[in-house]
Amino acid sequence: MLDSIVFYFFAGIAVLSAALMITRRNAIHSAVFLITTLLSTAGIFLQLRAEFLFIAQIILYVGGIMVLFIFVIMLVRLDVPLPQIRSRFRQWTAIFVALIVFLEAGIIVWMSRTMPGKGLLPLEPATAGKLPPNTEDIAKGLFGLYLLPFEIASVLLLVAMIGAVVMAKKRPAE
Repeated sequence: MLDSIVFYFFAGIAVLSAALMITRRNAIHSAVFLITTLLSTAGIFLQLRAEFLFIAQIILYVGGIMVLFIFVIMLVRLDVPLPQIRSRFRQWTAIFVALIVFLEAGIIVWMSRTMPGKGLLPLEPATAGKLPPNTEDIAKGLFGLYLLPFEIASVLLLVAMIGAVVMAKKRPAE
């Protein structure tokens, strides 16, 4: 019972903050709601006993990618809202896309009911003792065979961030 309560708590926060993320006009507010969505998703990963995904979600996405998002928002001055262009085409496009998404969701729910024993929610989840130690396998691969590509990617990200700062720096008038 407690697992269900915790799951619905994190899922509710994720859905609510995702909805608030796409409805905000200010880019900084949207980024904060995206961080909230990512943190609640990390909570769901922890509840599913996927510790590596929990830590990766927090360190990589919430810690790294969102810092870069906010850095770019401040760099490009996206925190100042632009005037909105009103058009009928935009409204009809939004309605059309929403209908397609609801249609896809309905098809998924309908198809899950037609498959016996394989619905949206499994009847009996596997116990934690029967699951393989996925965190150890990923760590052995990441810090063993793939250590050099991992470090090269981190250095390239650092160089790109430094390059963005240098390019955005205002030059004094000569």
